[in-house]
Amino acid sequence: MDGILMASGNTLSNEPVNPLRPGGTAQFAGRTVSRIGFGAMQLERLHDDRVAALAVLRRAIDLGVDHIDTAQFYGNGFVNGLLREALRPQDDVMVVSKVGADPNPDGPIPLRSAQRPEELRASVEDNLIGLGLEHIPVVNLRRLDSGPGLRPKGDQVVDLDDQLAVMTAMRDEGKIGAIGLSAVTLDGLRRALPAGIGCVQNAYSLVSRDDEDLLQLCAAEGIAWVPFFPLGGNFPGMPKVTEEPAVRAVAESLGVTPSQVGLAWLLHHAPNVLLIPGTADAAHLEANMAASKITFDAATLATLDAVESRSNEVPIG
Repeated sequence: MDGILMASGNTLSNEPVNPLRPGGTAQFAGRTVSRIGFGAMQLERLHDDRVAALAVLRRAIDLGVDHIDTAQFYGNGFVNGLLREALRPQDDVMVVSKVGADPNPDGPIPLRSAQRPEELRASVEDNLIGLGLEHIPVVNLRRLDSGPGLRPKGDQVVDLDDQLAVMTAMRDEGKIGAIGLSAVTLDGLRRALPAGIGCVQNAYSLVSRDDEDLLQLCAAEGIAWVPFFPLGGNFPGMPKVTEEPAVRAVAESLGVTPSQVGLAWLLHHAPNVLLIPGTADAAHLEANMAASKITFDAATLATLDAVESRSNEVPIG
């Protein structure tokens, strides 16, 4: 579309917006990036339409996305292959991948835990091959300590220090740049700080703020906070931002969607928040990017801040 909807206070316009820095900028692992990036996981849904998947990626870049979140286990390598094909050197896009799980296409869920140091190293190598890179700018270590998802069992219960040792070694070797942590506890982050942490990815949204202390520690340490499930999730019992009455009321008053309100609140909540909303649809992508132009007056922001946080602890696996 030619213009991106902008909401400010109680107004809405179709004035064209310069998309080069959606959401403004923030520091991410030593680099200045747009505060809204792109989470590539949902591109798995376009496995049978590679042309459409590539078009979504190129549209994201056209809209100013300069950091993309991925993993070799997204679509069992399909998504990394898309990035390898779609990204060009002149795009200057920072690729952020993750390790700690491997594909398990025939399992009850399509992932299996891969927490041992040798598995982390193998996963980095798989990501390098899949992405066609010699160096991945940021790699998140997906711990299994908190949030929805897998839980470690048996030899998959691995001490964080052992994992950080191999991550640091790969950083020293030049295979990865910054080390990130995902699904980490407050104590885990504190233990990891001496290793140098570039970002934290935890489940966090307007209605699931269990990790507020962790977010504030990241802000104090200059660490990017990159929430996954920024609008809640589809796990049973996991609250959804779009079903919160206060969010729906604000969205109606501003003429935007509840999803846009939820994303905009995150950008307003803390300056170190970076978003990676994912989608496999170009129109939805543009709506996500438009959330960067929503501003709240003091009363509206206070109303959203007062929404009760509900637990996001719904482990599976």
